[in-house]
Amino acid sequence: MPFYAYILISSKSGNYYFGHCQNLSIRLSQHNSGKVKSTKNRRPWFLHYNEEFHTKSEAYKREQFFKSLDGRKWLYEKEILKRTD
Repeated sequence: MPFYAYILISSKSGNYYFGHCQNLSIRLSQHNSGKVKSTKNRRPWFLHYNEEFHTKSEAYKREQFFKSLDGRKWLYEKEILKRTD
């Protein structure tokens, strides 16, 4: 079964959330049901972007890249994220 690095967007705040998981539909459901402490107050969440990987390690590394300065720059250049400033 594949693993995913994903980006969610909050329709309440417009903020992004970066994560990784093995099952996107279950994980999105967890975010929207309030089971994830860090996203609970900004529900509902929608899947904005995802990439598929063969291993959990690869998905985790991609999540960390998304959170890095270089990763944010790449996401903006590819117009995956929109600047709010």
